[in-house]
Order: sequence, then structure tokens, then C-alpha cells
Amino acid sequence: MTSSVLKAQETKPPPVQYGPRDTLIVPMSVYQGDTMPSRTLAMVWVNHPMSRAMARRIEEWTRLRNAVYVTYPYARRAGFILNEMNQKLAGMSSESQKTAYIKTREKELKKEFTDPLEKLSVYQGKVLMKLINRQTGNNCYNIIKEYKGGFTARFWQTVAFFFGSSLKQPYDPAGDDKLMESIVREVERMYHS
Repeated sequence: MTSSVLKAQETKPPPVQYGPRDTLIVPMSVYQGDTMPSRTLAMVWVNHPMSRAMARRIEEWTRLRNAVYVTYPYARRAGFILNEMNQKLAGMSSESQKTAYIKTREKELKKEFTDPLEKLSVYQGKVLMKLINRQTGNNCYNIIKEYKGGFTARFWQTVAFFFGSSLKQPYDPAGDDKLMESIVREVERMYHS
């Protein structure tokens, strides 16, 4: 009796072999009440050549995004400084006091910003002017005219013209500058996080 038990334990069932008309067991899924075989496919990367227009749009967006990331801190600081200066100037009564205050602030600002702003490209300078307009509500021409006079403002407007720009350029967040506004909002979320 013991030998027959051992013999039964030693024998393994023969491997299952399916014939051409046998049923195969496969994973299944139920979709809208219908049972269907399912299978997980391997990951496949599909590369489609990008059109030139799309590549150009992505390149322009990347260039604008980089320029906003570089110049936004300066525009933000400029807005803060101009608002502070306007508050102090409003409390001063004499023109000589105002002129002296503007000159001292100008010297401080030149020390702080001359080197970094000289390293900006022309394109980044254009973006900076738009962002200053966004932060202060005034274009750069009006700001220079208010603090340094009309002659100086016209001089710098002429210089900007030779670089294909304008100090009087508007900032339209719902129109031409919609893309820039979306990037600025992205940057602002980082500052306020």
C-alpha cells in the first residue's frame, strides 16, 4: 500500500497540449457587458516629423519664455522702485528736492543694474520694456520723460528705433502679448509659491 501511494505522488501529470481547435485561456476584459480577450501591448514611441511652421512656433515660444524668465525679475524690481519713488516724490514740495532725490536714486540704480542689463540681448531688452509697461502701467518713453525730461526720452527712443524697437510699445495681455502674459503668469506662480 505504501508503494502505491509513493508511486502516485511521484507521477506528474502530462503537460497540456492544445490542438488546433482547442479553447485557449487568455486574459479578458468586460466592456459594456461584452466579454473580450485583452492583452497589454508593449510601449511604442511614434515619431512624426514636425512641420517647419510648428518647429518655428516652438522655437519662438522657447525664445520668448527664456527672455521672460531672464527679464521678469528686473521688471518686477523696476515696478517696485518706480512705485516707491512716486510715493516719495509726491511728498516732496520743491523741485530742487525732487531733482536731488532722482539723481541719488539714479546713481544707486546704475550701481545695481548696469552690469546685468548690459548683458541682455536686444530681444530681451524688448521683452523687458514690455514687462516694465505691464508692471507700472506706463511705457518706458513716458517713464524716462517723467524722470529725465523730453529730450532724453527722445534720444533713447531714437536709439531704440535703430535696434528695431520702440520705447512707446504697448502691452496688450489680451491681444498681441497673450503668449507673453501666459508665461508671466507661470513665472508669477513660482514667485508666490
